[in-house]
Amino acid sequence: MTSSITQLPYGYYSLKFCRSEKGLFYKNQNLGEILRGDRIVNAGYVINGSPPGDAPAPAAPAPPKCHILCNNVTQPLTWDDLESQKVIDRIKHQYYVHLILDNLPCATKFKSVDTGENVYERGYRLGFVLDDHMYVNNHLHMRIYYNPHDKDAHGRDGGDAHGAADKNTHDEGFTIVRFEVEPSSVDLSQIKQSVGNNECSFPDKHTPQEVKATGTQLLFTYSVEWVESNVPWASRWDIYLQMSDVQIHWFSIVNSLVVVFFLSGILTMIIIRTLRRDIARYNAEETLEETLEESGWKLVHGDVFRPPRHPKLFSAVIGSGVQIFLMVFATVVLAMLGLLSPSSRGALMTTGILIYAVMGSGAGYFSTRLYLTLKGREWKSTAILTAILYPSCLFTIGLFLNIVLWGRASSGAVPFTTIASLCAIWACMCTPLVCVGAYLGARTGPHTHPIRTNQIPRQIPKQVWYLNPFVSVLMAGILPFGAVFIELFFILSAIWENQYYYLFGFLFLVFLILIISCGQISIVMVYFQLCGEDYNWWWRSVVTSGGSALYVFLYSVFYLYTKLEITEGVSLVLYFGYTLAMVMTFWVMTGAVGFYAAYVFIRNIYSAVKID
Repeated sequence: MTSSITQLPYGYYSLKFCRSEKGLFYKNQNLGEILRGDRIVNAGYVINGSPPGDAPAPAAPAPPKCHILCNNVTQPLTWDDLESQKVIDRIKHQYYVHLILDNLPCATKFKSVDTGENVYERGYRLGFVLDDHMYVNNHLHMRIYYNPHDKDAHGRDGGDAHGAADKNTHDEGFTIVRFEVEPSSVDLSQIKQSVGNNECSFPDKHTPQEVKATGTQLLFTYSVEWVESNVPWASRWDIYLQMSDVQIHWFSIVNSLVVVFFLSGILTMIIIRTLRRDIARYNAEETLEETLEESGWKLVHGDVFRPPRHPKLFSAVIGSGVQIFLMVFATVVLAMLGLLSPSSRGALMTTGILIYAVMGSGAGYFSTRLYLTLKGREWKSTAILTAILYPSCLFTIGLFLNIVLWGRASSGAVPFTTIASLCAIWACMCTPLVCVGAYLGARTGPHTHPIRTNQIPRQIPKQVWYLNPFVSVLMAGILPFGAVFIELFFILSAIWENQYYYLFGFLFLVFLILIISCGQISIVMVYFQLCGEDYNWWWRSVVTSGGSALYVFLYSVFYLYTKLEITEGVSLVLYFGYTLAMVMTFWVMTGAVGFYAAYVFIRNIYSAVKID
């Protein structure tokens, strides 16, 4: 059960529902499913493994039979005042129940107010509020769509097939292609049980089942309707992945390209008009008087490669950013190629974690080479810092949020065994690979610079207002954020509103545009800084190119107050905790990209001038 209001998922049997007569069997789940808070267990609904036979359907089909789930009219299910109050709270917070059949999540169909077309949402509402009274949806009409002609469908979703249901559907020559649920609320007094079995009936116009704070007696019932469909197996997930506003994504791409072309124009003007003129003037034969009148970026040539403060921390941050960049790039490419289908629950997150661990070799290599370039001598401790810096920050945030989830008995709380597995991946896979990459980086040696660094640092003149670090962050962050904010909306909706995101082709293009724009804006800001004779560009390049992370945080706050209805303090703590982790990751990645873009630019321009 999930709610976009509380953001606290709960297990299905956290409420007193009818259990299967065969007992409870929890599905073995992968790492990503557990981290998402999924807890898949068998429900008590019994559905025949095949639709009606091949005989022609009658002219007027009989209505689906109603079945009582676990009790009967004389012995209904009883919720005491504590259970009833728990159900009332869940209904107030608009919890959805998620059932799965043949690896297909149930969907609720309704008409769109704007277009009048059929729209689907995942799961079904636990209940509803009417005139300050709470009513529970205790009857489910399950509509199962099957394709009888898809007998050669050998494809699979890649996830669990949930036992006999999948075996029956494929062995008997048909496939289940859609699973709809139509919930309704039926009062106990309206349900009539057939003599000698668990079949039942109730009138079309019936009173709903109210949940009373003093205790509730009710029955859970269901009916099953098989509907023939021509939807092929390969398209069975289309209703979950349909996004009616694909044009908005194209608008996002066009908007992002405009940003990139704008930055490219500025860079072209700087490189072609300004830099070429400056380099030509600096390389020309100058008189002593002209040399004394020199100003701009050439004057700081003896200090531009002076190591920054805290070189070990700086190298670890850059190495972590490279590792995150490689992880995001590889994961998005795999998802774009269709290898990480949403039907494989948790596959995206599991793959991302494993790729992050593997890319530790890249983090160790780049951080060690950079540290040696900065004239550091303790490259082994730098490798260890690279291995623990980002994971420890993320682990601290995650552990705090996990304690909050434990306190609320939410299924989103990560079990101790899973925490131990994550620590094992870090200790036995990620950290050794970082050390291997660091060794290779140390063997390769430091980068070479075209200019020697002076022994005495040059005095930095007073800077103009727009080169103030805070102003630079605000100016530099707005353009990369403008390239991604539309796609960010859909990503936040997938995270916080229980929706699917599967347009990874668009995401890949936006990701490339983000990387290009961060590199370009970093070059522009560093060039202006050097023209102001400020050579402390190392940390500034990271902070300014990562400035879009500030706008991501501000947009997350805007999204919270305009799209979500979170009111509880615990839910706000969870929201801002996860947002902090996301913003920190975004900043480290874009900061590393901006640094390397500025570093390559500076090496090129200073290698093109003659220095006496």
